[in-house]
Amino acid sequence: MRELTLDHIGIAVRSIDEGLGVYRALGLEPTAIEDVPEQGVRVAFLSVGGSTLELLEPSGPDSPIARHLQRRGPGLHHICLNVTDIDAAMTRLRSSGYRLLSEEPQPGAHGCRVCFVHPKSTGGVLIELSEPAVEGS
Repeated sequence: MRELTLDHIGIAVRSIDEGLGVYRALGLEPTAIEDVPEQGVRVAFLSVGGSTLELLEPSGPDSPIARHLQRRGPGLHHICLNVTDIDAAMTRLRSSGYRLLSEEPQPGAHGCRVCFVHPKSTGGVLIELSEPAVEGS
């Protein structure tokens, strides 16, 4: 198994324009802004060092991010780790007793496949696993 790498840190915001304020004041601009209808979000990516910050804006009142904002307000939402084989990672987690939020990987930004590990089984941290898209597909 290859070493996991930190892909990004997800931050829930009420609006991307509002959320970008502090990062723009620090000299950062989004490298991409994308709608991910399967996840109910609009996302903005900010490159910081070797990683990325992902600002998550709800695309509607029923999206998971909208519910997160209602319960907890804006702020840290999740950490994302890159994996080379998301199906194998999901199988290993399930067999080790971890609760996943979906039975199958879901479409994510940039064409990747993602799944989330429930924070109740990880000590309170929502962990996203991301398998990057295969180039040329």
